[in-house]
Amino acid sequence: MNNNTFKTWLEILMVSTRLGLTSFGGPVAHLGYFHEEYIHRRKWMDEKSYADLVALCQFLPGPASSQVGIGIGVIRGGIIGGIISFIGFTLPSVIALILFAYLLYTFNMEDAGWINGLKIVAVVVVAHAVMGMAKNLTPDIQRKTIALFALVVTLLWQTAYSQITVIMLAALFGFFFYRKQNLQTINEKVSQFPISRRVGFLILTIFFGLLFFLPFLRNVTSLEWIALLDSFYRSGALVFGGGHVVLPLLEQEFVPTGWITKEEFLAGYGAAQAVPGPLFTFASYIGAVVGGWKGGLFATFAIFLPAFLLIVGTLPFWNALRNNPKIKGALMGVNASVVGILISALYHPIWTSSIFNPADFALAAVLFSMLVYWKLPPWVVVLAGAVGGMIIS
Repeated sequence: MNNNTFKTWLEILMVSTRLGLTSFGGPVAHLGYFHEEYIHRRKWMDEKSYADLVALCQFLPGPASSQVGIGIGVIRGGIIGGIISFIGFTLPSVIALILFAYLLYTFNMEDAGWINGLKIVAVVVVAHAVMGMAKNLTPDIQRKTIALFALVVTLLWQTAYSQITVIMLAALFGFFFYRKQNLQTINEKVSQFPISRRVGFLILTIFFGLLFFLPFLRNVTSLEWIALLDSFYRSGALVFGGGHVVLPLLEQEFVPTGWITKEEFLAGYGAAQAVPGPLFTFASYIGAVVGGWKGGLFATFAIFLPAFLLIVGTLPFWNALRNNPKIKGALMGVNASVVGILISALYHPIWTSSIFNPADFALAAVLFSMLVYWKLPPWVVVLAGAVGGMIIS
């Protein structure tokens, strides 16, 4: 390991940890924070490469925002970079929710003024990201129409499968409409991917092997940690549609079995809304209730493991597919649909759960100006949002 590699890993850790401490508002808001930090400020990827990565993570089961963060870390610093990026973004909320399990899960904090202020920050960040992505990814009437279609469908048909259906239809349209166009080559930062296809195939084999082998191992053994690993791994591997979808899966796995009471489960859900970072870290809370802080860390590892295996195993093949003109045409359609999906999510649930009165809108306007026009750092905007939320509440 040379000095430059160590500096790269340290930079990834510092940036991802800061995002893990300040990224409130759920997976769509996280993508906005990532866009602002990784693409707009640091230029680690271009707009199209980022949108392609987001599209891939929307296709895959698991926590999309965490997978995007892992993917950026891998592209920047190899597998170690991906692990560091995951740790930095996830650990703050893991620690917070384990502490909730020990001390605070009985307190009702989800309606606190400063949390409402952070929700308004999420509105601002996503709106800014949507503006930038729409300008670059929907330049013609065909892609604007795809984005509109994605917006309407995901607003009116809100299920776990609506997003993946819209993305598949947009890919089909782009495949046929743009396949004969002369498209630009891939950005060099992404084309020089640090993982081989052989390693990617091995990682995908491990993913599917664990998915099918763990339930069998659970049935033939009586070890509690195997049962926990199986429950968390399956929940993380089979969820489509974002972090909120994992909650009913976890409830089915842990409440009927008596590992956690319904009251404890609901208290932890409230706590999960109050911390930054991925909602999947709700598993950390459950693990801490079941087995203390060690259980919390084990649960975190188990529920995020399939997401890590999927994104790292798929990226080497994804990068090669993007060189195919027909596939690149499909991605043009997919990228346009992602813009529509983000606008849909900006309205619901982000706007509808954050902007309730003129004071909320006024605070959003001030925060938007701070971020977009005054070019203040995101952490300053987050802090201002928390203070503003307390004042207007």
